[in-house]
Amino acid sequence: MSKSAGIRFLHALRPLMDYIPDVAQPDKKIPFKDRLMWTGATLLVFLVCCQIPLYGITASDSSDPFYWMRVILASNRGTLMELGIGPIVTSGLIMQLLAGSKIIDVDQGSKQDREIFNGAQKLFGVVITVGQGTAYVLSGMYGDVRDLGFINAFLIILQLFIAGNLVILLDELLQKGYGLGSGISLFITTNICESIVWKALSPTTINQGRGTEFEGALVALIHLLITRQDKVRALREAFLRPHLPNITNLLATVLVFAVVIYFQGFRVDIPIKHARQRGQTGTYPVKLFYTSNIPIMLQTAMVSNLFFLSQLLYRRFSTNLLVNLLGQWEEVEGPYSQGQALPVGGLAYLVSPPDGLYDAIISPFHSIFYFTFILVTCVFISKSWIDLSSTSSKDVAKQLKEQNMVIVSHRETSTIKVLDRYIPIAASFGGFCIGVLSLSADLLGAIGSGTGILMAVTNIYQYYEIFVQEQAELSGLF
Repeated sequence: MSKSAGIRFLHALRPLMDYIPDVAQPDKKIPFKDRLMWTGATLLVFLVCCQIPLYGITASDSSDPFYWMRVILASNRGTLMELGIGPIVTSGLIMQLLAGSKIIDVDQGSKQDREIFNGAQKLFGVVITVGQGTAYVLSGMYGDVRDLGFINAFLIILQLFIAGNLVILLDELLQKGYGLGSGISLFITTNICESIVWKALSPTTINQGRGTEFEGALVALIHLLITRQDKVRALREAFLRPHLPNITNLLATVLVFAVVIYFQGFRVDIPIKHARQRGQTGTYPVKLFYTSNIPIMLQTAMVSNLFFLSQLLYRRFSTNLLVNLLGQWEEVEGPYSQGQALPVGGLAYLVSPPDGLYDAIISPFHSIFYFTFILVTCVFISKSWIDLSSTSSKDVAKQLKEQNMVIVSHRETSTIKVLDRYIPIAASFGGFCIGVLSLSADLLGAIGSGTGILMAVTNIYQYYEIFVQEQAELSGLF
């Protein structure tokens, strides 16, 4: 498809975009307190939707084929937030790839082009919402379609459609300046932090044959110290108990949080100045995590889709050789497993994380394959993303030129050469560090998985930077 054909295609979709609900751009900048209030209200709506069950479902206690996607999709099974942010993330990535690969040529400096681009992204998000909702129902996730009946099946799809559109509007509400950050970052971070807090403080009791135990790691520690006569044995069980959150997992989570925050401060500030006006100077920061959490997010999305496809195929064609090569699955029994299926063979097993450090040691081939896969894909995605997202040296040089800014002590013609010393290295090495941190978190047994923690910390740090910037602007007014 040529660039002009891509633009004509987007223009042809313009009439359909007019039927999609839209959040009006604010006439003036919203005060910080009001933005904070709108952010809180948006989060409240999301959390309420996460607790409202879907009407009409007849089965939701079977193995969850989307278990591996839940972290990055901020979704909650069997509720209005079943799809989470999946449709809007998918549509955003598709549009970003089309624009980055120049299949569609969008001038972000043009208001009309931006409106068409954003409208097309929302339209695709709505289409993906309908498609995913229909696929969920037809796959038997909520019970056999014949048992559901046409009316119930239609109502489930309608509920998912309305909830999906609500998520798109909430994200747009924040991104247009009524709130802070974006809905995607807010919902992902909340979902992950909620999981960590729950697994640390959950009062739910579980019996695995060793008597009644509390699910929450801290609650279990207190309970064991009070009820057990042998305090040393109680501490050992609280720190090392299997198949339930323990204190070691909690400490590993805190450690990974601290390390990621420490690495967030690594950056190189390239001094820049105005080409014509003296005294107007600044810096262009190149962070170690130049592509943020994009590498691990896309890598996880890719693997999650592989798991989903493999599990569905294995359910229907478990004797097929190609299906077995793609992945073999087995449901894990136990009160805490919730009937979850885990990969035990094939490609799906090789790209799944080892179950802790001990499992990594006794399964060396699996561990080496998994470590290599994570590191290579993170570096490759990070290196490729700077070109697709228009943040490469060439794109940054173009932005600086449009702003009449040049690098101090260098000519305008050498801007790309100077940026090439930092940006490609930061992208590659940053992706490698992201992969190492994710692997370390998985091996240490950190709560929420390495991917989840990395996404949560980077999003929290971005919110911290927003707060610092807002406070600096407020201070400058007085």
